[in-house]
Amino acid sequence: MRNIRKLIVLFIIVTFSIANTPQKVDASLGVSAASAILIEQKSGRVLYEKDAYTKRRIASITKIMTAILAIESGKLNDTVTVSNQATRAEGSSVYLKPGQKMKLEDLVYGLMLRSGNDTAVAIAEYVGGSVEGFAYLMNQKAREIGMMNSHFSNPHGLDDSDDHYSTAYDMALLTRYAMRDKTFQKIFGTKVHRAPNPNETWDYKWNNKNRLLTKYEYCTGGKTGFTKLAKRTLVTTATKGDMDLISVTLNASDDWNDHIAMYEYGFQNYDMAEIISKGKVDLGHHKYYKDVQLLIKRPILYPATNKEMELFTVKYKLMKPDSTWENSINKQRVAGKAIVYLDGRTVQETPIFYQIKRSEEKKGFFDFMKDIFLSIMSVKLNG
Repeated sequence: MRNIRKLIVLFIIVTFSIANTPQKVDASLGVSAASAILIEQKSGRVLYEKDAYTKRRIASITKIMTAILAIESGKLNDTVTVSNQATRAEGSSVYLKPGQKMKLEDLVYGLMLRSGNDTAVAIAEYVGGSVEGFAYLMNQKAREIGMMNSHFSNPHGLDDSDDHYSTAYDMALLTRYAMRDKTFQKIFGTKVHRAPNPNETWDYKWNNKNRLLTKYEYCTGGKTGFTKLAKRTLVTTATKGDMDLISVTLNASDDWNDHIAMYEYGFQNYDMAEIISKGKVDLGHHKYYKDVQLLIKRPILYPATNKEMELFTVKYKLMKPDSTWENSINKQRVAGKAIVYLDGRTVQETPIFYQIKRSEEKKGFFDFMKDIFLSIMSVKLNG
């Protein structure tokens, strides 16, 4: 308790007028999927959900995890030798041959655009050492991301195990994580990719199976999936203005229209509100930070309905600096954080930094002599 009292010395509350209650997620939006979710990418806010936390088979949207692990391996420029096991993978395929050599990057394109199960196994064997080893990496990454209701047994999503499942919410978390990577974004939204084929006189040409890329003008990427047990699964992304959305459907008979309906709902009912701006923060006079500059490095944007725009509260929480803080000349250190509440619920936060600038009065002897020397040199150079 003593440490807490020592650290926390100030709460400054700026309250925007509060009225009404926030609009709840509209679960009445009609979608065919057994499970569905729509989230805003920057904040992670759930804008719509239908049975989004039920564990289900996910089919080939599994390959989103396979792709991001391949990208994060840092080996995209490596050449992979395709094994016999990879070419024997069932289901969708890009028709690799045993012993064939292909860049890992091209394998990832074949994985995401054509949903190649042969490419999935080739990637798993190269990045994870084996399919089993890669599955271990998949589950490790799932825990890291916070996918608490997911388990992966293979890199492709085939129905070869009862212990391979996820939820609509977890797959949205995974996609949100993956979309932070520029390479993933590029592959996810590629309509056509060509890859060299050393065994033939023609090159591979892969068209993206995600029809929403051409069917819906705001779509920026996606991954399809289907197995007999999982039925149709789909993950897509869409951007309109400054709002980036992610949709997931599991076991959907009309998934293309499900996603369009969810996107239209999100774009029509929500706007991105800038609750906290980037830059200097003026919190008035206070004991420890009266002579320093406080600043916020990133703004907080949050999707909100018109009614919710008046329901935000911001608290600035500052900590007592440590004993060496006055020695941090021209260095930025954390002074505390700004916390955003929506109708009393914490929704976002961002660090507040402080910086002590060297003043003319505090210059030492060395700085004084340096200034004199530069002044003399300037006179000589300029006549």
